[in-house]
Amino acid sequence: MSSVPHQVAILVYDGVKMLDVVGPAEVFGEANLLGADYRITLLSTTGADVTSSIGMRIAVDGSAAPQADPDTLLVPGGDIYPRTPVTRDLAEATGNLAARAGRVASVCSGAFVLGATGLLDGRRATTHWKIAGELASRHPKAHVEPDAIYVRDGTMYTSAGVTAGIDLALALVEEDHGPDISREVARSLVVYLQRAGGQSQFSAPLQGSPPRSPALRRIVDLVTADPADDYSLARLAGRLNVSTRHLTRLFREELGTTPTRYVESIRFDIAKSLLDQGHTATQAAAMAGFPSYESLRRVFGRELSISPAAYQRRFATARREPAE
Repeated sequence: MSSVPHQVAILVYDGVKMLDVVGPAEVFGEANLLGADYRITLLSTTGADVTSSIGMRIAVDGSAAPQADPDTLLVPGGDIYPRTPVTRDLAEATGNLAARAGRVASVCSGAFVLGATGLLDGRRATTHWKIAGELASRHPKAHVEPDAIYVRDGTMYTSAGVTAGIDLALALVEEDHGPDISREVARSLVVYLQRAGGQSQFSAPLQGSPPRSPALRRIVDLVTADPADDYSLARLAGRLNVSTRHLTRLFREELGTTPTRYVESIRFDIAKSLLDQGHTATQAAAMAGFPSYESLRRVFGRELSISPAAYQRRFATARREPAE
């Protein structure tokens, strides 16, 4: 392992998310216990301390301007982005540091800060799945990948929401020191070295805003109440007293999908919830309305690139029996 110090500059600002800062920092710190030599410096645009999104003060080591060239520049996210525009001083500080850095990385909405400097133009990037569409809209020259945990494009790295910053930091440690030390860091922190699948494993799209159309909201209620019932296009149209053509048009215009695929997505979310509660994959398939386990497995493979059983092993809630 190289004994050359590796300078990591983390650029913080008022409203920064604390876990976006300390998650990657803990990975680098844990790697130091195994022989690495990461030197972490917290910077702000002016050198003044900042206040995190939870109100805790973050003491910084100095301002961005006079710092030595960092080996790694890390820009964490914050709840203020993308609700507000990135300030000019933050964008300029980021651009100046990035120009001198060996590699540049962002966590979650920190991608909006990179985007404000033009650093994402022509590059692949990601951010939290909830705001990936906004990132793509604001920075159309970037190629946004909404389902990635993290993305590397040359020396530019972007990651998804919050804890994905830990995944990214582990990847950086592996790049610097190889898989053995990154694996030991992951074991020490009790996290996965590599998570299978993408952000969709951790999102629940049907728990967000309901469809605008009363007819489509009714379908959600129907399928949730009795997922095993017959929800063919003709049956749905009959229960809603609309034509099949009208119902198909509603789905296409409002949700960009078909009635069959939407019903399947509701059943898929129900099956995930049943797996989280401890039901077997076969039980979850039947209770969620899938005709067989194999049909559920195919949907899991398409949506998450993982089997129902593997999903349950990795992501189901750990429950312990109460002590007698």
